[in-house]
Amino acid sequence: MRPEQYDSLKLENQLCFPLYACAKEVVRQYQPFLAALDLTYTQYLVMLVLWEEKSLLVRDLGRKLFLDSGTLTPVLKTLEKKGLIDRCRLETDERNLVAALTEKGEDLRAQALAVPPQVAACIPLDAGDAGELYRILHKMMDAFAAE
Repeated sequence: MRPEQYDSLKLENQLCFPLYACAKEVVRQYQPFLAALDLTYTQYLVMLVLWEEKSLLVRDLGRKLFLDSGTLTPVLKTLEKKGLIDRCRLETDERNLVAALTEKGEDLRAQALAVPPQVAACIPLDAGDAGELYRILHKMMDAFAAE
């Protein structure tokens, strides 16, 4: 066997590793700013969607965030205990669960305005590189969502 045939198994040749390492570090940058809001990163993502949509079927929320129900359900329960969202069944079809923003959840939105610029200041990319990375990652996400 030739040593170069194993090149594809080198860590430096893996696309997944820099994606994983950078994602982990970006989430770590969020932590102190989200702690001030008493939110985890995953709770923050849910709140971002609900600040935009106000209410959404839980299954649609999961699809939008690429989260399965095993991950999403405990997050929603915690947000409900904090009074930030309500969960209720649709009257027309009780199989469908809706997550809806509460007034307290809506009020938190103003405090969250500080988070994006704080995190952006911690990420070592200029606006052009950040825009290009965003475009590429969304292209990948769209492809995964279409599968």
